[in-house]
Amino acid sequence: MNLHEYQAKELLKKFNVPVQDGIPVDTAEKAEEAYKQLKVQYGNNFAVVKAQIHAGGRGKGKIQGSEQRGVAVGKSAEDIKTIAGNIIGRTLVTIQTGPAGKLVSKVLIAQDVYYPGANPVKEFYLSVLLDRSKGQNVIMYSTEGGMDIEQVAHNTPDKIFKEWVHPSGGLLPFQARKIAFNLGLSGEAFKNCVRFVTNLYKAYVDLDCSMLEINPLFKTSDEKIIAVDCKMNLDDNALMRHTDLEALRDISEEDPTEVEAHKYNLNFIKLDGNVGCMVNGAGLAMATMDMIKLSGGEPANFLDVGGTANAQTVEAGFRIILKDPKVKAILINIFGGIVRCDRVAQGVIDAYNSIGDIRVPIIVRLQGTNAEEAKRLIEESGLKVQSAILLSEAASLVNKAVSA
Repeated sequence: MNLHEYQAKELLKKFNVPVQDGIPVDTAEKAEEAYKQLKVQYGNNFAVVKAQIHAGGRGKGKIQGSEQRGVAVGKSAEDIKTIAGNIIGRTLVTIQTGPAGKLVSKVLIAQDVYYPGANPVKEFYLSVLLDRSKGQNVIMYSTEGGMDIEQVAHNTPDKIFKEWVHPSGGLLPFQARKIAFNLGLSGEAFKNCVRFVTNLYKAYVDLDCSMLEINPLFKTSDEKIIAVDCKMNLDDNALMRHTDLEALRDISEEDPTEVEAHKYNLNFIKLDGNVGCMVNGAGLAMATMDMIKLSGGEPANFLDVGGTANAQTVEAGFRIILKDPKVKAILINIFGGIVRCDRVAQGVIDAYNSIGDIRVPIIVRLQGTNAEEAKRLIEESGLKVQSAILLSEAASLVNKAVSA
């Protein structure tokens, strides 16, 4: 589950992680008031307007049909109101959103942290995520923070440091000091960085994050270490331990079909292909998607109905797949181990009768428990459903459908 920047920062505050302060708003008028509050609090004329969407690259992204960036600095209440008005309710296109962009419903009015002082400011990069190859969390960090960290990783990988954390011991003090040292810090900034990294890692573990990225990690002119931006992803499978965090989910940022699938406990991911597929089991689903590609098609989705599929979930899956106008055929590939094939077949029949005229070919391959009964149900239904026994037969029928 992805969080907005302002949500992630509020969570980090609870773990004593210093962050760039800010106020989320949904109108230009509220943005002006937020600016005035920050000016009184910090005594600075400058503030930053930051579009709140679930995508990176906001600083370089532009509002459709304009030159307005997704992150912009203002130096007066009038500036802030104008910038916020240019962003709120408009579509922001970044390198991560694709050409369709994302609608901006809120902006974060944030304090300016580039204030003058005795020491130079510096931007770093730091993230925490799981290294599955080692079975350990890894802290990745670099002295080259900012918007172009991807280019740093590509062109100068030697500037990307990694610190692995053993699950049994957690982050040890010497590791936090090592990170601060490799970032070239000393004195008060060094001590603040050690505390920052220690508290950030605790937040990552305690919140059951799957990824926590701070870019930039910022050293101010008075040697503070703060999170200027924060991208936080929570592990969906751990939300049962965090019922309060589940309320932070913003479904307006998610694909509507994926949101609907979630209501029926379907594992669904929308893709860009032309063959809808419904399978039970993630491994079989991946194999089915490979088969679709080999047959000349492209998978339009990943849909795992799971081992408890029944007529209702199958019908729901059908309706979700058919909402995609790109779909030219639907392949149902079920292995009846836990789930019974006749239940799936009945779901197909019910869905067909309930939805009405389905204009795309439907190919059904059912093997395993009650497969014969399932085949008989489909054949006696009188519906325009093509059945297959072998995977190669199903592949041939898919090829024929997408080639038509």
